[in-house]
Amino acid sequence: GVHNLLADITDSGQMFNAMSSYTGLHELEGGEGIARFDAVVHFAAVPRILIKPDNETFRVNTVGTYNVIEAAVKLGIKKIIIASSETTYGICFADGVTDPKVLPLEEDYDVDPMDSYGLSKVVNEKTARSFQLRSGFDIYALRIGNVIEPHEYAELFPHYFRNPEVRRRNAFCYIDARDLGQIVDLCLKKDGLGYQVFNAGNDHNGAVLNNKELLERFFPNVPLSRELDETEALFSNRKIREMLGFKEQHNWRRYVEWED
Repeated sequence: GVHNLLADITDSGQMFNAMSSYTGLHELEGGEGIARFDAVVHFAAVPRILIKPDNETFRVNTVGTYNVIEAAVKLGIKKIIIASSETTYGICFADGVTDPKVLPLEEDYDVDPMDSYGLSKVVNEKTARSFQLRSGFDIYALRIGNVIEPHEYAELFPHYFRNPEVRRRNAFCYIDARDLGQIVDLCLKKDGLGYQVFNAGNDHNGAVLNNKELLERFFPNVPLSRELDETEALFSNRKIREMLGFKEQHNWRRYVEWED
């Protein structure tokens, strides 16, 4: 029931046009002209490395995000939510096995990716902050974890549990697509926070090993900034729980039966 308008985010004119257009033919009937949008949720991007050449990934993601935010701000749309990424923490697409500086991964971390995709997301966060400072609008950047759709639990998680090393680069994080939808909804409803970065992840690790086992096996040299519960996510969602009231609805244990 939602009209789709296809546009190129790297074309500034198309972004201004898209955000100042009718949302469907039904809006013609009222004769009241074009309604102003209340919010923009910007998730369009080249979604990872090795889909397009590195320079094209960086160009599309950075120029595209600049154009989207600029158009929204200059058209007076006061709530903007953009997709950042877990990859900003620098271990996901690192060359070689790289340790984070500290765990858990939280939003005040000095993000340091070495790849074009993660770098593009760091730049996008800076772009968002710049536009928030000049406008005073609410612009929230979501560092989205590995998104899992409902059918993927049965397809992927047994392999992850048998081979936990394949999830080290994600710091064992995941975000259920439906819980991500809840996070976006909470962002839309929460006004007055200015510029914010939020980790978008589930409450617990996507692993059957507890944190003591994960840390000893995969991150033995990484210091902890605070004590962790037994299965608390190393990709911490504490900020969205405390500031947005996020309550996880879709823990992997609801969908995967597993005996240690």
